[in-house]
Amino acid sequence: MNQAEAAEPVLSHLDESGHIRMVDVSSKAATQRTAIAEARVRMSAQAYRLLTARDNGKGEVLNTANVAGVMAAKRCAELIPLCHSLPLSFAGVEFSLDDAAHTVAIRATCRSDYKTGVEMEAMTACSVAALTIYDMCKAADKGIVIETVRLAYKSGGKSGEWRSN
Repeated sequence: MNQAEAAEPVLSHLDESGHIRMVDVSSKAATQRTAIAEARVRMSAQAYRLLTARDNGKGEVLNTANVAGVMAAKRCAELIPLCHSLPLSFAGVEFSLDDAAHTVAIRATCRSDYKTGVEMEAMTACSVAALTIYDMCKAADKGIVIETVRLAYKSGGKSGEWRSN
């Protein structure tokens, strides 16, 4: 067990008095950082058929969700109060369709050479891509479910590499 694992976890956005703060990264070294997030969107057979037939009246759903996800990653610091504004070297969103389950799996990858990680950017990209799918398909199914938004992988920085189970 390394020293970081042995230490009791703390909430880094709270100071010793319990007040919120932005984490000071000025003394950290810039390293290459990557984060991959995942989400899943489940919908009715009818909405899924419309999505995959590209027959949705608002346009091509997955291309729109892709652009929305990338744009969201780039604006993460404007949405989440204590996130650092950081330069992304890459933001990408991919989709996998499951015809039997009527689901769209979303995978967002973000990279940066900076002093803090890109986990929030990747999860924001997934979330906004999923919300875009919902928005564009809600006329066919208001019961669409966005589920399992999570960090799947991260690398870089002091804590190194991490993978979800």
